[in-house]
Amino acid sequence: MKTLAAIGGAAMMAMAIVSPASAQDQPVGGTGPSTGSVVDQASPTRGAATRLQTPQANENRGRNRERARTAAPVAPTPEENIVAAQAIATTAAPSCQVSQANFLGQTAEGAKSYEAACATGPGYILIGSTPPQAVDCVLLAGQAEIDRARDPAADVGTQCAIPQNADVLRVLRAYATQAGVPCTVDQGASIGKSSEGNLIYEIGCSGVDGYWLEQVGTGWKTTECAIVTTQNATCRYTTSAEAAASFKTRLAGSEAAACDVTEGRYMGANANGAFWEAKCSAGNGVIVRFNPEYAVQQVYPCETAQRIGGGCRLTIVPEAPAAPAPAAEQ
Repeated sequence: MKTLAAIGGAAMMAMAIVSPASAQDQPVGGTGPSTGSVVDQASPTRGAATRLQTPQANENRGRNRERARTAAPVAPTPEENIVAAQAIATTAAPSCQVSQANFLGQTAEGAKSYEAACATGPGYILIGSTPPQAVDCVLLAGQAEIDRARDPAADVGTQCAIPQNADVLRVLRAYATQAGVPCTVDQGASIGKSSEGNLIYEIGCSGVDGYWLEQVGTGWKTTECAIVTTQNATCRYTTSAEAAASFKTRLAGSEAAACDVTEGRYMGANANGAFWEAKCSAGNGVIVRFNPEYAVQQVYPCETAQRIGGGCRLTIVPEAPAAPAPAAEQ
């Protein structure tokens, strides 16, 4: 379950985007008052107005022409931004049908960059480099969260600002539905990549155990947080009480249904099923064998489960009383 950095070279380019100059920062010729003078005189002999320009007026006109040459370009329209962003997305993010786009500026190499919202799925930072690149807004937000956890003052670079793109849970809820996760997603983030290079997301569930979602090809692999935590990893959005609540629900209708689970432990799996230990608020703990659909197959009281994966660890089992010595023969 080892994870690597979520963001690659495209994100580094996204951090280097140069914002376009503000139109307010560039004076435009002809919009301010003139400091020179222009004298109009009527010619008594020709009967027509003749404009006489002083050296100061000529200088001001030259300044205005220079200002016009250096004036900020006219900002593109929203429609033009969509067309330009879609041209990049068609190559870099083919699944994105751009519904909104904002021009962000240019990289140091002059590649134009946009933030684009898509009709479905995550939005992107699109970079018109060669080749074009796209950075997933959910990945950017996840990496920023990790960086800020390490250093609250960290420079996290360009982040997605369109409200639809900033709604990470909107995307993760859709992913959870695709993966068949039966819970109400209330928290979540991109957390990195697997050692195979697959994207991994963590989701928190309301009142029950959360999951890691791993994008495998066009499908999903799901791993409960109760299992994740046994593999040298952590889940930030699941409490021990939520994990125990999921375990208790699975015991309903079985001989262990009376166990009010206060703590659970995943022990591993073999060809016979998956083994879990449950600590109960009262009475003895149990080890339970489930099938892949989490139907209870067998229940082992801790007193008799010493040979099941090393026995119970959450429940202290009193040692069996020593057998009485045989009576001496008369």
